[in-house]
Amino acid sequence: MAEPSGKPSVLFVCVHNAGRSQMAAAWLTHLAGDRVEVRSAGSAPGDAVNPAAAAAMAEVGIDISAKAPKLLTVDAVRESDVCVTMGCGDACPVFPGKRYLDWRLEDPAGRDVEAVRPIRDEIKALVEQLIEEIAPKAIE
Repeated sequence: MAEPSGKPSVLFVCVHNAGRSQMAAAWLTHLAGDRVEVRSAGSAPGDAVNPAAAAAMAEVGIDISAKAPKLLTVDAVRESDVCVTMGCGDACPVFPGKRYLDWRLEDPAGRDVEAVRPIRDEIKALVEQLIEEIAPKAIE
């Protein structure tokens, strides 16, 4: 079940929607371009994106500093083909026919940019794997 546009859609969920899910959404947008619809949300959204996560992403040329954490809604899950949770447990509603993935990632909250870099890189690898599964590039 894809978006009306025919693209697969992915929702990234973490507790505060300030670090892991923001980095994952940014990686997916950056790496898959317009081949995938991307959303992110949090079960208890923070006030702003984690500055260390924003700094770590800026190092690879991706700016997430202006992103705002959003509250997870039932509609966001319903409208997504793949729901990727990152440490929010069962706060995410479950709908039949959806694909659910749980990525066990360290929480970047309270860490400096040096500690966030490995999390950023692990998220990139997971996102690259996901792209291969749901929206591989067409062979030309």
